[in-house]
This record gives sequence, C-alpha cells and structure tokens, in this order.
Amino acid sequence: MNLLGSLLNRGIKIRKIIELDTLSPFELQRKELKKLIRKSRLTSFGFAHSFSEIFLQFRSSDKEKFYQYYCRRVPVFNYNKIYAEWWHRCKEGESDVTWPGRVKYFALSSGTSESSSKYIPITKDMVKSNKRASIRQIFSLAKYNLPDEIFEKGILMLGGSTDLKKEKNFYEGDLSGIQASKIPFWFQMFYKPGRKIAKNRDWNKKLEEITLKAKDWDIGFVCGVPAWIQLLMEKIIDHYQVKTIHDIWPNLTIFVHGGVSFAPYKKGFEKLLSKPLIYIETYLASEGFIAMQNQPDSHTMQLILNNGIFYEFVPFNDENFDNNGDMVPNPQTLMIHQVEEGKEYALLLSTNAGTWRYLIGDVIRFTSLNNCELIISGRTKHFLSLVGEHLSVENMNAAIFATAEELNISVKEYTVSGIHHKNMFAHSWYIGSDDTVSSELFRDKLDHHLQLINDDYKTERIAALKDVFVKIVPTDAFYSYLKYLGREGGQTKFPRVMKKNAFDEWEKFIKEKTTL
Repeated sequence: MNLLGSLLNRGIKIRKIIELDTLSPFELQRKELKKLIRKSRLTSFGFAHSFSEIFLQFRSSDKEKFYQYYCRRVPVFNYNKIYAEWWHRCKEGESDVTWPGRVKYFALSSGTSESSSKYIPITKDMVKSNKRASIRQIFSLAKYNLPDEIFEKGILMLGGSTDLKKEKNFYEGDLSGIQASKIPFWFQMFYKPGRKIAKNRDWNKKLEEITLKAKDWDIGFVCGVPAWIQLLMEKIIDHYQVKTIHDIWPNLTIFVHGGVSFAPYKKGFEKLLSKPLIYIETYLASEGFIAMQNQPDSHTMQLILNNGIFYEFVPFNDENFDNNGDMVPNPQTLMIHQVEEGKEYALLLSTNAGTWRYLIGDVIRFTSLNNCELIISGRTKHFLSLVGEHLSVENMNAAIFATAEELNISVKEYTVSGIHHKNMFAHSWYIGSDDTVSSELFRDKLDHHLQLINDDYKTERIAALKDVFVKIVPTDAFYSYLKYLGREGGQTKFPRVMKKNAFDEWEKFIKEKTTL
C-alpha cells in the first residue's frame, strides 16, 4: 500500500467527519457578502456605491436590512455594462477599481462560440477560492470508498495553455490555463500533462503531444470538457490501435467534467471504456467556482455558499427577461432562503474578483433546498421561444439523448435556431453524429420526444411552429468551426442555440465545407 495515498485518503475521511456547517444557507451568505463589502469599501466601486453605509446595516437587528440597502445602492450588471463602467479601468492597470489591488490576470471567456471574447478579472483572492473549492471536491471523494492506491495515480487536466499572453498591464488566457499555472508544488507529481505540454498554445499539437506521452502515464483521473476529453481518448485509442482507453490507462477511474451537460456525450463516451467510470460534475465558471457534485451517483450539484461568492437569484420569467434573454434594468432578485424548488433562476454573482450583482448568463433550478442542490437548466440566451414553445437546453438535451438511445447512435454535438418558414416559423437543427442515420427519421423521433417533454412545444407544433428541419453532419464539423473561429479547445463549448446572424455564418461554413 502506498503510504502517501493512504495518508491522503485518511485525511479526506477525517475532513469529512469534521467539516460540518452549523450556519444556515442565509447566514453563510450574509457573512460572505459582509466580508466582500468590508474588504472593498475603499475601492472606487465601493465609494461610488456607498459600501461603508451598506456595511453598517449588518449591525441592524433586522437581519435582511443589509440586502435592502445593497439592492438600492448597487445596480445589476451584465458584461457590457460592468466592463464599460469599471473593468476597462482594471485592464488599463488602475488599482483598487472593483477589488483591492491591481488585477494581473483576465480570463478570456466567450461562453459560446457566437459571442465575442469577454475579459473576466481573476484576482489572487479568486484563485485562492478556486483552489479551496477544488480541495473540497477532493474531500468529497471520501464518500466513494476508493482504494488508497488511486490517490497516487496521475491526474490529467485538459485545459487551456498555461503560457499566458502578456499584455501591457495584465496576462490573459483561458481560466483553466490560469489556474493550472498556479498549481502548488506538491501537486506537480500527480499533474499531467506536465508544465511543458500544458504551455503549448496550439491545441492540436497539445493533443498530439499528450497522445505520444499517454503510454508512459498511469492516469487515474481525467478532468475537462466532455467533448475534448472524448476527442483525446479517441486519438489515443486510434494511435495505439487498442480497443479502449483502459488498455492504455487501466487505472482510469474518475472523470471530473463541467461546462456542458454530459448526457449527449455519454453513449459515445462509454464505447471508449472497458469498465465504468465515476462521473463527478463541477460548476466552475470564469467568474468563480459555484457548485460541485458531492454525492456518488448524483445528478445534482451543491451550491458553495462560503467561498468568496454572494448569490442572487432572478426568477427567469417574462417580467425579468425579454424575448432575447436580456435582463430588465430592475429585476426581482431573491436571496438563497427565498428561492423555491423546481423554479428557474438566472444567477447574479458578487465575488472576490470584483464582480458585483453580475449576470453570468446561466439558468439554474434547485432540486433540494435542504442541501442547496441544483442543476444547470440552460442559459438566458439559450432558450428557444419563437412562438411560446419555451424550449430549454435541458429539454433539448433530454430529447437528443432519448432520440439517440432509441436509434442506437451517438450524438456528440448539436445546435438549433428558430427560423421563418412559410409566413410562420420552424426550428432548424444540426446534429453531429458519425453514425449512419436518416435525417428524416431522426427529425420525427426528435420532434416526438420534444412534444413528450414540453407541453408548450407540443401546443405550438399544432399552431405557429409549422416544421422541424434536421441535418446530420460529421461531429468534426462542429470542432472545425470552433477552430475556424479561433476558439478551439480549453473551456470552449459549441452553442446549443444560435441567433440568426451566428446561425447564418454557421450554415455558410457548413455549405463551404461540404463543397470542398
């Protein structure tokens, strides 16, 4: 038995016993905002929005008075608004703008391939918070009854380049690259692909280098976006002419994933294995580490309430969002103790990276208030509702998965857009699959499952939503398009729903690709 593995496993189990939160979710969040306000009172943002006055309200006998003042003094922000008013000053090298000190790192985040790059500030405090959350994720492994030896195996983290681009006043890069460049020395012996390969900015060359080194590593954990991990495993299997990834990495046991639903990938992913993996989902955004799965065989994640983030929840309805998914100027906002199970909420974050009441674009739904467990049901911009069908990404994922299962095929990627059709409307789908299947058959099955899942969709298929179109294209077309846009690899995900202009560009690309 390996001594280090045994000690680490015992440490995890001890931490499991002693790590018991005694405060309520509301008290934890109240305490978190108090710390954020106190530390940033003397910033430009703090002065402009009366943080000292807000801080005094935490002394009130009315336990919610602080939130009333916070909402009055601080407006809600989307990216364009907070960047134009505040974050551009951080990029220019100014100190103490929205958080104490100077921001030295910015994560480039597009969210999806159809939007321009966003510069999200990453402070030292945020890096520390992300590390603490990652350690909590490790501690959750106590519940999986893993053998001591697994904690001595390699951990492959497939992310962006750690060779960050140096600008005049800051470094920029993918969040995964920024975090990987800051990993502690004791983790180096486990971390793969290692510093040299991790620095490579050429995504294809990085995958090639990992493939060539794969046989020399004893990997127990893989971490990354499902699409890119699956693509890497396919390359390794093909290169070494073996049947499954376990022929190269026999001890591979755990896949930590996030950023996108795993359901569409699961069927094809498991064809690459000779034994089941433990799947652990994380909710790590460029703006912070939000939630993590901490129970075996769970399909939900637990919100992290005491790690540098204060959450607000905006009911995702017509009163708070327009048809384009844009938030109204003064939406209804709720704290953690005011939310309800089963309802959709958009997230606002205030963090130790200097984001304040910031809309990150994700939509979540609580599945358990007792444990603060949630799922990501979509994005504010990625709900398809041309005529009231109200299709969420969650609905789409479920229907795609059911269709793929029924047809016994693997669907790795898809995208959809609403279009005008014969003076009415239709949905136009592109399905990424390398299996042989009739587009017409897939269309009929998909339409059927969507009607079973969503009553609004079923109603509109009789009325204004006159047709559904499906085109089956090779999976590589989706990844080639990301490469064409210069957004290949790392944490980049293909958009599930495209607006008209982006969809027109995508269709133009597909037509040109198929005529070559």
